[in-house]
Amino acid sequence: MTTADLRAHALAILKACLGAVDPYQAVRQALCLEGSRLRVDGQTYDLGSFRRVIAVGAGKAGAPMARALEDVLGPRLDGGRVVVKTGHGGPTRGIELLEASHPLPDQGSLDAGRAVMGTLAGAGEETLVFCLLSGGGSALLVAPAPGLSLADKQETTRLLLASGAEIGEINAVRKHLSVIKGGGLARLAAPATVICLIVSDVVGDRLDVIASGPTVGDTSTWAEVRAVLRRHGLLHKVPAVVRQRLEMGVAGRLAETPKPGQDCFGRVRNLIVASNRQALLAGQERARELGYAPLLLTSSLTGEARSVGQVLSALAREAQASGHPLKPPCCLLAGGETTVTLGDSPGQGGRNQELALAAALGLAGLEGVLLMSAGSDGTDGPTEAAGAFAHGQTVVLALARGLKPRLSLERHDAHPLFQALGDLVVTGPTRTNVMDIQILLVTG
Repeated sequence: MTTADLRAHALAILKACLGAVDPYQAVRQALCLEGSRLRVDGQTYDLGSFRRVIAVGAGKAGAPMARALEDVLGPRLDGGRVVVKTGHGGPTRGIELLEASHPLPDQGSLDAGRAVMGTLAGAGEETLVFCLLSGGGSALLVAPAPGLSLADKQETTRLLLASGAEIGEINAVRKHLSVIKGGGLARLAAPATVICLIVSDVVGDRLDVIASGPTVGDTSTWAEVRAVLRRHGLLHKVPAVVRQRLEMGVAGRLAETPKPGQDCFGRVRNLIVASNRQALLAGQERARELGYAPLLLTSSLTGEARSVGQVLSALAREAQASGHPLKPPCCLLAGGETTVTLGDSPGQGGRNQELALAAALGLAGLEGVLLMSAGSDGTDGPTEAAGAFAHGQTVVLALARGLKPRLSLERHDAHPLFQALGDLVVTGPTRTNVMDIQILLVTG
């Protein structure tokens, strides 16, 4: 089987994965309206008992989620505001879509935070609030705590993203610098009834981490947040006002974020409607249809991207040599979110391209093997690509063009290499986000 055949199969499997987590269909399937009675995951709500029904939310999947809610509720929906990544919008009727930057927040993120808070103003016991959350919500929806500026949030976020910190650590910090994250939205909406529909983009589908948990009690503390910054060498690099806020919190001079069990969560229901595992299960079935023996390795992949790439290339070699964990032709699937710890002079790329480049070094010389690593949202780092393909000839072809794969990996500069080889995975915005997907195809 040629590399071109393997590429086509990998793309077909990715398409099946993404189709299974289409946000529009996920929301439609989660809601069932009969007359004035709305069923959501086994619970029934009488819309006739609410004077207002509004929507708020944030995330890359916000546009299709908003359209689905409008199609289900029709004239019963009184409007709302949902913030999406710039370029990820689309037509809606009553819900206003606001655009902002990702992964670093911008003025649009700040404006969106104010707009969403304005939408929630006046919510009472006879208000039903739908909250639509998906990946990217942390950067897209910004409401700095008193005394902090947008610039403070931007610099802190930039430092955290470059540090190799895991998303749970990053979001613990974000929650303690915000009035809307870490249960803040639920507190702003109380005493309204809140139904939060979520497309999960975090390992383990942790509700308190997705979009920094605006409708969920926060289990992290001031002391833990300070420890995160100290662990990654950032405590004295973040803006002074951020450090001062943390020290005040640790000293008990600032209130903690809302915690599980507090009254503001009493009328909140959180429901995950799409996840990485759902995507991988669909990919598994498509791989079987294409003639591969499929194996879902994990939907909880974490760690340094280059290390994960090395492991996946080792699995390919083992499968060809011994038939373990599966005899070729086989398809090994994984998903999750790896990290990249950047140096002082980072190159261009993203975690999926770095993973693929590390795998390419391990696959060098193998025939009939291909790895595709891609972000389900269609973006990988600050590039136009979702990820990259790696195969047994990647290194040879790169060297023939005067490129230096090992140096590119050391410099976190995978994008120019894969771009030169024509091995970038480019999907455009998928308008969903369930972390990353790795598809490893091994033939004899």
